[in-house]
Amino acid sequence: MKLYTYFRSSAAYRVRIALNLKGVTVESVAVDLLKGEHKLAPFAEINPQRRVPALDIQGTILLQSPAILEYLDEVYPEPPLLPIGALQRARVRAVGSIVACDIHPLNNSGTLAYLKTRLGQDRASMDSWYAHWVTAGFDAIETLLQPGPYAFGSRPTLADIYLVPQVFNARRFDIPLSPYPRIVAVEAACSRIDAFERAAPARQPDAA
Repeated sequence: MKLYTYFRSSAAYRVRIALNLKGVTVESVAVDLLKGEHKLAPFAEINPQRRVPALDIQGTILLQSPAILEYLDEVYPEPPLLPIGALQRARVRAVGSIVACDIHPLNNSGTLAYLKTRLGQDRASMDSWYAHWVTAGFDAIETLLQPGPYAFGSRPTLADIYLVPQVFNARRFDIPLSPYPRIVAVEAACSRIDAFERAAPARQPDAA
């Protein structure tokens, strides 16, 4: 099994966390987004969307982190990434969706590059754009989190897997986190878990 990844990609970060939690060992293949390796023909043959992550399972390629995370939870059921009960599962998925659908797509590298190169936005405007969508999402998530230490109780779920990389991104872009004590507490709790720590961008071989 191969994971095509980039150390600062939050979508790849999510998958790394899940793989570690499940105890699944993969071969990591770095795709340097800054050098444009994802746009070259060899990688386009692997992922026609030209994005990371991509998970190669004996020649079958899975794309998009939500699909990969669901696959991993179905094939490797322990530890489960969703709680028991349809209502609680829906709440966990909602937090994950705020990150994956409402924050991340508007702030990923492709969107920011389009704002700069096609729409002529300067750095200050792009930073304001980035902060707006993170703040809008975090304002909602802060109210949705349940008693911890994790996002929804005593063990990590998909909500934590989505939230931790987004907190990392927020710090990279100097988004104030003081309005979000619950989010910060969840991220701190997760950082004490080896599976999360080993997935962190700074711990990846291509971070050097």
